[in-house]
Amino acid sequence: MKNSSSPKIIADYMNIVGEGPIWHALDKLLYWVDIVRSQIFWYNPINHSHGLFFQGSENIGGLTIQEDGALLLFMEEGRIGILKNGKDLSIISDRISTEKGNRFNDVVADPVGRVLCGTMALNSSGNTEPPGTLYSFDLDRKLTPLIKGVTIPNGMGFSLDQKTLYYTETLDYKIYQFDYDLSTGQISNRKTFVEFGEGDGMPDGMTVDSEGFIWSASAGGSKLMRFNLAGEEVHTIEFPAKKVTSVAFGGSNMTDMFVTSIGGDNRDKNGPAAGALFGLDTGIKGIQEFYSKIT
Repeated sequence: MKNSSSPKIIADYMNIVGEGPIWHALDKLLYWVDIVRSQIFWYNPINHSHGLFFQGSENIGGLTIQEDGALLLFMEEGRIGILKNGKDLSIISDRISTEKGNRFNDVVADPVGRVLCGTMALNSSGNTEPPGTLYSFDLDRKLTPLIKGVTIPNGMGFSLDQKTLYYTETLDYKIYQFDYDLSTGQISNRKTFVEFGEGDGMPDGMTVDSEGFIWSASAGGSKLMRFNLAGEEVHTIEFPAKKVTSVAFGGSNMTDMFVTSIGGDNRDKNGPAAGALFGLDTGIKGIQEFYSKIT
């Protein structure tokens, strides 16, 4: 991708809820989802080709890349499945009674290979019922609640020393930070890292770059913001979409940035490029997301 700090549309499927971009280093492709259409798409930055990878039957809130290259899908009411070859979906964690009416939203693998995954109401739109939970999904498929009663759990990432978890709670308008125990997957000592102000929109998906800085997408603020380790905003990129949802680094040098958005079903309201996948290269390098190692 040519070095540019201006976002360009690189694939446009007019996603209703474009989310969860993740770079697949083995396939050398970017994958992302349209949550409510139950779709997974791919994009190849070498030849700029793209297409539909998988059509599911229920909301797909997020995904991680397994060590063997399969995709780990987080769906409705606690259902988690392993997708191989874009067609063979095996459910490895079935519905949870306490998650009826909920779906997974954002997920991230930790350095050990477990996955942090949050749930929220299927039809949120500001609704906080039923409440969701942030879980740790361990290598042995055990789901352990970390935070109960959350509303819209969102973007997560780890500090470069892997001792801090960044966690976004959208309706709090905050990104929190926790001490992270890599040996147990437990979190403690919550602090506010960033609080979004008036005009910033709501914090959504995020990622961490090679300098340890945090990039956070703004749902409602039409922008992507970069924060230093003190939580100070140091860079902002504007988008022709009101609800920018998430960001991932990828490409051969990990300097390509991929950004998803919401609202392709109503561009008059959500912006002329709402629902598109955007690409840009600021020259800043990202880091590869960790592989999940769920057996």
